[in-house]
Amino acid sequence: MDNPVSFPCQLISWDEAYRLSRELARAIKSSRYNPDLVVAIGRGGYVPARIVCDFLLHSLLTSIKIEHWDIAACKRPQASVRFPLVVDVREKKILIVDDVTDTGDTLKAAIDYVKSEGAGQIKTAVMQHKTSSDIVPDYYADLISDWRWIIYPWAAHEDVLGFTERVLSDEPASLAEIGMALKERFSLHVDGDSLREILGDLVDLKKARRNEDRYGRI
Repeated sequence: MDNPVSFPCQLISWDEAYRLSRELARAIKSSRYNPDLVVAIGRGGYVPARIVCDFLLHSLLTSIKIEHWDIAACKRPQASVRFPLVVDVREKKILIVDDVTDTGDTLKAAIDYVKSEGAGQIKTAVMQHKTSSDIVPDYYADLISDWRWIIYPWAAHEDVLGFTERVLSDEPASLAEIGMALKERFSLHVDGDSLREILGDLVDLKKARRNEDRYGRI
């Protein structure tokens, strides 16, 4: 339990995520930007993009999947498109939607990719923009200047599972010790039932990783 890695986390509720997405849609609407197509960045952008489309009265929504962060805020060396667009975006006005900007690498990868596919005008939108990002999106609902890791409700189980794995490292610990470490290192309050479920899923995750190493990724 001596792993020194720690940083503050903030859990966003479903109500708050909905509010932020609605505020984001209002900002886009007030700018009078009318995209031909909305592109959600998977996986974090799926929910906010759908809500934004709802308030924009816009039905044309698709997605791309960009891989940059693993569980527990572990960053991959480079953001890359894993699942590309399945529609023609040539000469179209595009709105790219994600949940948050952190380093800006994911948003930059999305912009570069959509440009390479021949899109016309491109604008970007996120619920929460961190000043740590190298890219400032065209639209955002909330500005974060004091950095913390944001946990959205659609990724809460995965994120807490990853932080629990960090806490455990190679050393066994009781539920109480795990809960205390999550609180002290990541500002997370996790109840015993949730921790039991997470520990069971960690066993399954380790099995899946062994199979992945053996047979390769899809």
